[in-house]
Amino acid sequence: MSNAIFNVAPAINEPVLNYAPGSPEREEIKATLKKMRAELRDIPMYIGGKEIRTKKIGKMSPPHDHKHHIANYHQGDKSHIQLAIKSALAAQKEWASLSWEHRASIFLKAADLLAGPYRAAINAATMIGQSKNVYQAEIDAACEMIDFLRFNVQYMREIYNQQPISSKGVYNRVEHRPLEGFVFALTPFNFTAISGNLPTAPAMMGNTVVWKPANTQIYSASILMQVFMEAGLPPGVINLVYVSGPLAGEVIFNHPGFAGIHFTGSTGVFQEVWKTIGNNIHKYKSYPRIVGETGGKDFIMAHPTADVQALITALSRGAFEYQGQKCSAASRAYIPASLWPAVKKGLIKDIESFKIGPTEDLSNFINAVIDEKAFDKLASYIDNAKKDKNAEIIVGGTYNKSKGYFISPTVIRAKDPKYVTMCEELFGPVLTIYVYEDAKFSKTLDLVDSTGVYALTGSIFSRDRYAIDLATKKLVNAAGNFYINDKCTGAVVGQQPFGGGRASGTNDKAGSMLNLLRWVSQRTIKETFVPATDYRYPFLNPEKTNGLAGKVATGLKSKVH
Repeated sequence: MSNAIFNVAPAINEPVLNYAPGSPEREEIKATLKKMRAELRDIPMYIGGKEIRTKKIGKMSPPHDHKHHIANYHQGDKSHIQLAIKSALAAQKEWASLSWEHRASIFLKAADLLAGPYRAAINAATMIGQSKNVYQAEIDAACEMIDFLRFNVQYMREIYNQQPISSKGVYNRVEHRPLEGFVFALTPFNFTAISGNLPTAPAMMGNTVVWKPANTQIYSASILMQVFMEAGLPPGVINLVYVSGPLAGEVIFNHPGFAGIHFTGSTGVFQEVWKTIGNNIHKYKSYPRIVGETGGKDFIMAHPTADVQALITALSRGAFEYQGQKCSAASRAYIPASLWPAVKKGLIKDIESFKIGPTEDLSNFINAVIDEKAFDKLASYIDNAKKDKNAEIIVGGTYNKSKGYFISPTVIRAKDPKYVTMCEELFGPVLTIYVYEDAKFSKTLDLVDSTGVYALTGSIFSRDRYAIDLATKKLVNAAGNFYINDKCTGAVVGQQPFGGGRASGTNDKAGSMLNLLRWVSQRTIKETFVPATDYRYPFLNPEKTNGLAGKVATGLKSKVH
């Protein structure tokens, strides 16, 4: 048996390919898209290392081409959730006892598979199934997922390396054990990397997992699962099931072995999950870990000294990349009156130059929103704004779902800073702007802080360092990720750990060591080399006394006995 203390190579962010015309990656992704669109995939669940198929079939179509049939997935019921839990618990002991370097090897191999032979496939699946353009797919499905795997291995090694001091004659150590039970990973549609990180982060630390992805992300989730299995993930460590959320919750949150949930999704769902766990707390072996990243109503705040062109670009990218379907997307902006004419002109120019259409055409910047439900919700907000005297459509405001769920990037100017689209999370390509008087910068910061219930991301644009300092202090609780002279999206693993507070989640910072610490339970071990053999401490020893005091003490002692 090896007794070496192993190191891992320092994690480095995966280089982002640019897919410029004539590049080899562009030709590869075009060929892969063509091949995958021509296939009709049969997507099973994966439970206990086995492919599980059922008689209940769900149909998948690209959001930008909803009449095109790309895959069938096999839907599960209660019995499949129960089987997934049973498989996870059965795998737990052996997986937890596996040396950490072997767990690391599996996930490092998965990262290399995604960086190499699976790169085009995972990007194409994300482009087709989730309607992301090629660059958005590259930074998400390939690069961020690879970064999560490699950096988490590094963080795992650092966690295990953190040990207490030992005093003379004592040897102290800490074990970072996996949780006692199984972890439930409930994952979103909008980031393939988040969907992959939520089950793998707990698994890396020795936990076993039941993973339920959003139905609209199953296409790419199934490819991730294939990568994990090819990398050597043992059966039962991660179990991928396709069931409804309420059905999964009914079984999982009533099981005594439920040990934690790793969640990204809506605030409403997360609050219901938390409430259910609280009501069932007496049923569990231990207090479950609750880790969640939820909604956002993310802001860009501009000072009168802001660089106008940089501000316009931040708004165009921050609000409309991936159709605004990022938890971090810029959804509200506060622009000083002196800059508004130039900002308005630049935004309109940018947005009118956006190409909108399917992801298979790599020249398209904007693609479809995820499904009809999202489309209808966004269309209703736009229609209401058109009729509301407190709102003005500056650009956009059109939509069409005849072929795909396309919403034109839309900018609303709100006369009321508490107008509905300034407060509520829309999760789409709609940006609402409030124009404030230059002299009211400080008061507007208070408005930014007090509007809505979220606190995920935000940014300040200014060339005045005092203004930046003021904004940083006044907005200290308004965003878990705060940006200075940059858009409020684009957190990179290892560089900007991601998460927010208030109604935006538990702020457990995905992409950092802090998140992995949530998936272990520490045991402190103290070993004493020469144990004490007498209960008496030195302070109990009799004092050496002379005279009356000694006689009195002796007399008292004799009377007691």
